Amino acid sequence: LGQVLRDTRRVRRGLGSIRQDLNVSIACGDRVEIKGCQDLDWIPRIISLEVARQLHLYRLASDLRAHLDLPLLPDDRRADDPQVEAQVAAAVADSLPLESADVSDLFAATESEMVSNALGAGDVVLGVRLAALAGRLGAKELDASGAQLPRLGRELASAARAAGVRGIIHSDELPAHGITEEEMAAVCDRLGCSDADAFALCAAPEWQAELALEAVVHRARLAWHRIPQEVRNVVIKKGGPEDGTTTAMRPLPGGARMYPETDVPVLALTEEHWNQVSADLPPTSVERRERLAACDLSQNQVDSLLGAELDDEFHAGHSGELAAGLDALPAKAWAALLLDRVRDEVAELAGAPDPECVPLSLIGLALSARGAGDITRDGIVPLATELLTSGAWNESGGEIEAVHALLLEAAASAGFVPAQSGEVEAAVEKVLAERAEFVAENGMQAMGPLMGVVMAELGGGADGKVVSAVLKEHLERLS
Repeated sequence: LGQVLRDTRRVRRGLGSIRQDLNVSIACGDRVEIKGCQDLDWIPRIISLEVARQLHLYRLASDLRAHLDLPLLPDDRRADDPQVEAQVAAAVADSLPLESADVSDLFAATESEMVSNALGAGDVVLGVRLAALAGRLGAKELDASGAQLPRLGRELASAARAAGVRGIIHSDELPAHGITEEEMAAVCDRLGCSDADAFALCAAPEWQAELALEAVVHRARLAWHRIPQEVRNVVIKKGGPEDGTTTAMRPLPGGARMYPETDVPVLALTEEHWNQVSADLPPTSVERRERLAACDLSQNQVDSLLGAELDDEFHAGHSGELAAGLDALPAKAWAALLLDRVRDEVAELAGAPDPECVPLSLIGLALSARGAGDITRDGIVPLATELLTSGAWNESGGEIEAVHALLLEAAASAGFVPAQSGEVEAAVEKVLAERAEFVAENGMQAMGPLMGVVMAELGGGADGKVVSAVLKEHLERLS
């Protein structure tokens, strides 16, 4: 199906164009749907980290139940007893009440830039006691591969962010962020924390901080139970997974969410429409390959052009249909130019938002001029960029003869006109004379090192093939 869609050349490809959702479920955990799995190579790592998270939270639930002398959580969710779970929920609600307090005054002279900035903006700092959770929220630690180890504190922060805040600060990660031990002690005293209790702080507008801490307490209470069924999202940083870990998004929807798509109208497919579509189908990948195989291309070039979906652009240039007045371009050279992403390079140098903004006929003209010996190969990209950024291309209206004249002027000005054969001969003879001892010792092996010297002598205005041929001829005479 994917190949059929790609044959239409009307679908996006690459990272982000398709989406894979993962469903991870283990006996002692529960079903979790993970979104944002765009890169297939990351899937095994994401699954492994989710399994580790579920195992960690199952063990934590058992530890917390033992602390309150509650029935232990079965190691298989199919053995869960709703009555026992209701009993546990009632006991935990009594042990972990939702009682937040304003502790802003305790940070009046704080050295924490994060907290002082929030207070300066008119926000408040609210705190809540988390009974029996001291040492169980966890601080940030990394595994051997650089991924964050699972911890309850991160789950609480995800819950708080649902209220729109940036996050929370909890006691297991303090002192840090500029918050001192003295400030921690003052908060503990204000909230009535014992040595076994943790606390969470949130700096935000009062209404928002209250919502965030309410979400924190509700999620903390769930730590005595099996993990909730939920939708999670891969943590993304700079366009890719940060480390393979996930954060909570929302509860997992049930069967009631399944419904027909009501926004898409029903399409009645008539025989006439079907015949019209059938008569205008794009070529298949097999047909495209056969057409490329008939050109003077290597197998690698054929495969690469098809893989990059550049065969239509190749045929336009090779058949002489790229632009009026532009002759057919040589197959191998044109394919190489397309596969070298010269168009992308010109777009980047010209500051174009997309390679499509660079006229393909301009790249084809530069190659044609290179083939005619009007410009050097090194001049293709800078000269094409110059014509775009200077406005010369737009002023000429893309008329090939006019653009060619401007291209020659720019080449002469920038030194991208190929050296004459006499100049190449003179440069080679000069370099060989200056390095006669080196040539005598190395013979034909001196050719590689001397190529760069001769090219530098000619100042870039030389055809590598011509220089290579002349240098080889001279070395053979001396050998």
